[in-house]
Amino acid sequence: MDVKDFYYDLPEELIAQTPIEKRDESRLMVLNRKEQTIEHKTFKDIIEYLKPGDVLVRNNTKVIPARLYGKKETGANVEFLLLNNIEGDIWESIVRPGNKLHIGTKVIFGDGLLQAEVLDVMEGGTRKVKFTYNGIFNEILDKIGLMPLPPYIHEELKQKDRYQTVYAKYDGSAAAPTAGLHFTPELFEKLKEKGVEVANVTLHVGIGTFRPVKVEKVEEHHMHSEHFYIKPEDAEIINKAKQEGRRVIAVGTTSCRVLESVADENGLVKATEGDTQIFIYPGYKFKILDGLITNFHLPESTLLMLVSSLAGREFIMKAYKEAVAHKYRFFSFGDAMFIY
Repeated sequence: MDVKDFYYDLPEELIAQTPIEKRDESRLMVLNRKEQTIEHKTFKDIIEYLKPGDVLVRNNTKVIPARLYGKKETGANVEFLLLNNIEGDIWESIVRPGNKLHIGTKVIFGDGLLQAEVLDVMEGGTRKVKFTYNGIFNEILDKIGLMPLPPYIHEELKQKDRYQTVYAKYDGSAAAPTAGLHFTPELFEKLKEKGVEVANVTLHVGIGTFRPVKVEKVEEHHMHSEHFYIKPEDAEIINKAKQEGRRVIAVGTTSCRVLESVADENGLVKATEGDTQIFIYPGYKFKILDGLITNFHLPESTLLMLVSSLAGREFIMKAYKEAVAHKYRFFSFGDAMFIY
């Protein structure tokens, strides 16, 4: 299967640069897989498509202000992007300029609030970095760090919390699970009244989400690894639904990847913690998923391949063509799609 089979032409003006004023008033494209129909709605209309007993599985990871600007001891400016916490105060980071940050290089951030030393050069050119500081690391990040917005967003984010879901809980992501950005507390309340249940998983989204596929054949691509966990009470909600024939619907591709990583052949999950490199592309047989709420993804990306495996490549490419024609907003701050 060729990567170019997942190419579509996207005018640059359709890449959303800022979040819409009210989260649940973004647009919603609804795809019915069985009937092969496409409907155009507003996100809060999702309540019409969810049934009592459905379980929404959402990713409650929290984006950390992982972009840091500092200076080497020589005074030269450098930029760090924290990717994942290896252990304690040691992190894997993308650094710029990479060729100037050798092992042993020391960097100062926030007038000395935070210091870093490069310990090692890792595979792919990232650095293993040890931080030293006085106080609480996440509080220092809140003071001096910036939200690590995707490379296609060029406008400044006025409110930090708009790149967080309203249910974000556990610090650790370098990017938001963006399908969840459309939900409001009020919408969750209405869904609860309707009898829709919610279960949580946690997957810390890595910046590999934005890395392009560089091979020609889809099957040759290697996915980045991301850390996840699922708690016993959430596994129980999901399993009860599956055993009773109720639908399990993932809020976002990150939740989908956790579910499909841990589900057994009967579509049941267990409380667990680990790392996943699962790569879902057409031909994949879903073990647990009945539906997916997601945003519109980059051409030739692994996420576009994932949604194509759920709804069929031709149907997805047709839907994307229609989304461009109807001037939907694309990517992280863009509109949503519900596939069922």
